Amino acid sequence: MPYFFDFDSTNRIIRGRLEGCVTDGLLKEFYRRAAEQAANSAPRAGIMDLSGITGIDVSPDTIRELAFSPPVMPNPEAPRFVIAAMPKAFGLARMFELEGQHTRPNLHVVRTLDDACAILGISNFHFEPIEA
Repeated sequence: MPYFFDFDSTNRIIRGRLEGCVTDGLLKEFYRRAAEQAANSAPRAGIMDLSGITGIDVSPDTIRELAFSPPVMPNPEAPRFVIAAMPKAFGLARMFELEGQHTRPNLHVVRTLDDACAILGISNFHFEPIEA
């Protein structure tokens, strides 16, 4: 599976990590599974980590479709992060941020996990895998 979920129970943060080349279908599947995982873990914040991807072949239409769909975490004020170091991934994540800002006002697109830590005011995460 090219994506994984883990959870930091101390800080109540869920993280989804993608690896390899991300396509439209994979991103849509990941989004659906992320919503299921978030419903099961009741996180206070969420992280989508794209730092392990090797490529991204996702259309702007898919980004818009996901941005206009219900958020993975229903609370609009919950902090959310997209970690995207690759320039194309960063650009698409910013597009998602702008298109979905009305339902996700606390979404941050950052380059590293350390950037997310700084915004959350957390010095260490304690992620453990979520079993599928």
